[in-house]
Amino acid sequence: MADEKDIKTESHDPAVPEAYSNFMRQGWGGADVDLPAHPITTYAAERRRRLAEMFPGERLVLPAGTWKVRSYDTDYRFRSDTAHTYFSGNQTSDAVLVIEDGEPVLYARPSATRETDEFFRDRQYGELWVGRRPSLREISSSLGIEVRHLDRLGDALGAAGKTRVHRGVSSVVDTLVAGDETLDADFARVISEMRLIKDEWEVGELQHACDITARGFEDAVAEWSRALEFGERWIEGTFFRRARAEGNDIGYDSIVGGGSHATTLHWIENTGTIDPGKLVLLDMGVEGHNLYTADVTRTLPVDGTFTPLQRDLYTLVYEAQEAGIAAVKPGEPFDSSHKAAMVVLAHGLEDLKLLPVSAEEALDPESKVYARWTLHGVSHMLGMDVHDCGQAAPEAYAKGTYAEGMVLTVEPGLYFQADDELVPEELRGIGIRIEDDVLVTADGTRNLSDSLPRTADDVEAWFAQHRG
Repeated sequence: MADEKDIKTESHDPAVPEAYSNFMRQGWGGADVDLPAHPITTYAAERRRRLAEMFPGERLVLPAGTWKVRSYDTDYRFRSDTAHTYFSGNQTSDAVLVIEDGEPVLYARPSATRETDEFFRDRQYGELWVGRRPSLREISSSLGIEVRHLDRLGDALGAAGKTRVHRGVSSVVDTLVAGDETLDADFARVISEMRLIKDEWEVGELQHACDITARGFEDAVAEWSRALEFGERWIEGTFFRRARAEGNDIGYDSIVGGGSHATTLHWIENTGTIDPGKLVLLDMGVEGHNLYTADVTRTLPVDGTFTPLQRDLYTLVYEAQEAGIAAVKPGEPFDSSHKAAMVVLAHGLEDLKLLPVSAEEALDPESKVYARWTLHGVSHMLGMDVHDCGQAAPEAYAKGTYAEGMVLTVEPGLYFQADDELVPEELRGIGIRIEDDVLVTADGTRNLSDSLPRTADDVEAWFAQHRG
């Protein structure tokens, strides 16, 4: 229960007379509702069991985090920490999952009772300000886990015992438990590596995110006349509308790169024009309401058809992607996809007479001069984070091997900067990337985003079908 001094108000809020306060605490109905079991319940329970087995006899602490300030008294929309939600399913703010002796308890902050003014005065937690938070019973019944009030967290974390904390998520928790850098870093590694292999439910969530993402791309083309009028930001807004309508949010800031903006890898300003005769690179992904995100890129001809030069370059990137996808097989090194795609691109750059040496010489790890025009790696893991499992050990990820159940991107690109004097003028300002989300299967891959076209011919046909 919040004390009056803890209620978050602002200096411009009017005073609350005692008579008004007393009146507001009277005459309210309402009761707990029966929430259906969340589909994550059985999967999360198995994840917690495996995690506890790795650290027997230890206390494991995974906070959800809280709001982050955008400006002064305005917060960003809350998004729970990935690891917390992976092991609990909870997405309410301030909650903390504690696993001790194999037994999980979720400490959560429920809706305020009418015994204080919080419910009608508090701008961050008050029900009349931000909506109703679920009760402890509702959270427990939905997620299949014991839930206690957050007020009891201090006692739980203050008890004796070896404790590991997922740090950097909650300053409150970080303060309550003395840090051990070695223990906590190892904990972060393990919870990241556990997410490398996706279970059946996760694959379904990622497929769902890819499907909505594909519809967002279709929406963008369906409003092409408006994109030509208003530029990159119209496409950004159109895609976001689809994300909000069917999902939860976007997994990252959308990249809408018209013309030379496509050569800036993370162009998120989206303030440019969409000009006839040019290409536009769209790197966009929906994050579904269970926090799994897609990450898809397509490069489209603004006029609906590629020029001969654009088609040749696009086809080169497509062939590189095909080689990259074909290289993804269980047991093969994680960098196999990158290497396969770079072989294709390096030889293509040699054919364009851009390399200062032969393609084979350029591909030597001591050279890599071809990378002036390819810039980035071809793959990263995908899941609840767009760059998933980032704290996994190199031996389990970047220097590891593919395994059935992994989901990753394959995304080669060619980028000719507008001021690059080492390429012919007709190439300058062209950026092309093709990116898909692939599931590693027993004998290869399944492309989760294959409902969007990839070949030049298919892109043109799809564009003509959906253009508005």
